Amino acid sequence: MKRRDALKGIGLTTLGLAGLSPQIKAAEVLDPVADLAPVAEPDKKKEPWEPYGRTEGELERDAKLFKEQFFNKHELKTIGVLVDIIIPKDAHSGSATEAGVPAFIEFMAKDQPNLQTPLRGGLVWIDAQAKRRFEKTFIDSTPAQQLEIVEDIAYTERKKNGMSQGVAFFSLLRNLTASGFWTSQMGIADLGYQGNVPNKWDGVPDEVLKQYGL
Repeated sequence: MKRRDALKGIGLTTLGLAGLSPQIKAAEVLDPVADLAPVAEPDKKKEPWEPYGRTEGELERDAKLFKEQFFNKHELKTIGVLVDIIIPKDAHSGSATEAGVPAFIEFMAKDQPNLQTPLRGGLVWIDAQAKRRFEKTFIDSTPAQQLEIVEDIAYTERKKNGMSQGVAFFSLLRNLTASGFWTSQMGIADLGYQGNVPNKWDGVPDEVLKQYGL
């Protein structure tokens, strides 16, 4: 099984985390943090905006969260590199950052504060690993050096001594990445999911009309 196919299973089984809610809208309409500008509420004049059955209070809370910023620029850059290692661009679709996953994770960290400490702590841990091994931060390391660290924390069955925090962090980030990607517009297209699409009806078939003399 290809890695992307395996991750689809994670994304589909963790939809309860993402829900079909404004968090998904964050992954769809916010910039994919390419320029690392502060995450802001979507422009309702430029983008389609639907409340998804949210109450007025919930909408007000979401709007407040969109205006807040949790991760700093360095942290967002690190998240961007990591999520693209997890779901890189391929022949079928774009990468996790192109789907807006960093913005999704930014929103989720604000929507579910219990995620903040493990996510920020994991980012500190992965920088500490890079500095210890290569004397530079994770994002300043070469792609090969970045993969060396990721290989040590991506597989629980290969867990090495002293890697437990990194393994827990990467597992959380992988789940969030899968949820964010496959509930985004790009990810849904990658799945080939069409939802409740009405069938095209061309009228009663000719053979049926002929059968009844019509």
